[in-house]
Amino acid sequence: MAGSKQLEQTSKSIDSSAHMITTARVPADKPVRIAFSLNDSPDDASPENFPLAFPELDQQLQPLPPCHDSKESMQVYKQHCKIAEEYHEVKKEIALLEERKKELIARLEQVEKESMDAAQLAKEYAELTEENRTLKLAQTQCVEQLEKLRIQYQKRQGSS
Repeated sequence: MAGSKQLEQTSKSIDSSAHMITTARVPADKPVRIAFSLNDSPDDASPENFPLAFPELDQQLQPLPPCHDSKESMQVYKQHCKIAEEYHEVKKEIALLEERKKELIARLEQVEKESMDAAQLAKEYAELTEENRTLKLAQTQCVEQLEKLRIQYQKRQGSS
């Protein structure tokens, strides 16, 4: 009768904050009735009963499950959850701002490239304008020289 020997253990107790379960010597022929509520048990506050409220949060930053018998514990848990939510929101905002930063940097690079292209085009335009002016001046000089040569040629033709 190993079961009766287990029941005859003297004063075995399990401490669980405000609750104590004590087993005393009970004769094997007497029925034993034990009543308890899981709702009042601090074991209910085990991590299995509180799924991760913030799965994207690092494990060490997860709010620890509260002790339901302690108002202070519940309050700390609620504060921790609130802080975790704020932390999550700040991380989301940082991610959005980082993305916006990347977009702005890409846009700035594009504008700088366009600006450099525009500057290069302006420089090229100035060079071509100067070359055009020089060529027009050369053309005018050539036309004048050609006119002088025609006049000289006509004078020679007329005197011969």
